[in-house]
Amino acid sequence: MTPVHFAFSSTFILGLTGLAFHRTHLLSALLCLEGMMLSLFIALSLWTIQLNSTSFCAAPMLLLAFSACEASAGLALLVATARTHGTDHLQSLNLLQC
Repeated sequence: MTPVHFAFSSTFILGLTGLAFHRTHLLSALLCLEGMMLSLFIALSLWTIQLNSTSFCAAPMLLLAFSACEASAGLALLVATARTHGTDHLQSLNLLQC
């Protein structure tokens, strides 16, 4: 495994462990998701550059567009949760109470 591949895979794994273990605030979960998407975007961009293929050129931009949509939906949920519950703690969210 090259150092570049190791760096991006460890970045993705760190984001995943942050998402799994630091589940106190919704904002920290969203930041971990964005870090994971950023590492996937950079890895996919480097993969298309290494292949020298024009057929995969749109894949990183498509992933970036989906990442932007995911970020906007997450922030909208964060604002709606903060308005209704008064906090963004994930322990205060209960699907049975909604």
